[in-house]
Amino acid sequence: MAATKAKQNTQTRPAEPSAGNFFVRWALRAAWAVLAFTVCRWLDTVKDRWYVLDPDTLHQVAQAAIAAAPAPDDINSMISYIVSNLSATYPASAVALNTNSSEWVLSNAGGATGAMYIIHASVTEYLIVFGTPLGTEGHTGLHTADDYFNILVGEQWAFNPPELEMERYGPGSVHHLPRGHVKQYKMHEGCFALEYARGWIPLMLPFGLADVFSSTLDYWSLYHTVRVTGREIISNLLRGKI
Repeated sequence: MAATKAKQNTQTRPAEPSAGNFFVRWALRAAWAVLAFTVCRWLDTVKDRWYVLDPDTLHQVAQAAIAAAPAPDDINSMISYIVSNLSATYPASAVALNTNSSEWVLSNAGGATGAMYIIHASVTEYLIVFGTPLGTEGHTGLHTADDYFNILVGEQWAFNPPELEMERYGPGSVHHLPRGHVKQYKMHEGCFALEYARGWIPLMLPFGLADVFSSTLDYWSLYHTVRVTGREIISNLLRGKI
């Protein structure tokens, strides 16, 4: 009887993995990691092929919108000018632009709160109007994209240690944040800007959405942010715009 139980225990005992199988598994994982890293590095060198918008051109459009506005703080007039200019410049067959300027979404990222109107969103670019009439401040976040902040109304202040002097950007100026750089910033009192980012946009989304889960719990704004962003990215992919 005891011999039978011992035999059963021997038969049901799971086989221990061999050291050879362990090293094979980790070697395969390392190979996949190297392959993924190589592909990502290659894609990073060719991403500029998919850019449609241009930071210098957008800066000129922002300055023209400011000059054409009937009042220095008429942000609605400036937005209308920008959207009309871009729609006339870029054919709908090449790039999708969201012309519904009523689609504003509350946004909280890096501790700063404001609202944004998404004009364009694709895998490699986005263009939004971001701002608030109240003023706000926060952290820029660490991003895989270059960010160009074209001030339309008000002022943006920035702090970039170890430089201990305040950077100040007024209407018509552009604040360029290179990818991989971080700053503290403040949109002093009321401020709105035309913000253009070029790089790997999906990798910026965790920064833009993290505060929803850690503090604001504003799932309604999260829903609209994902809805509009996803809709615009898919619309551009259908046009062949990555």
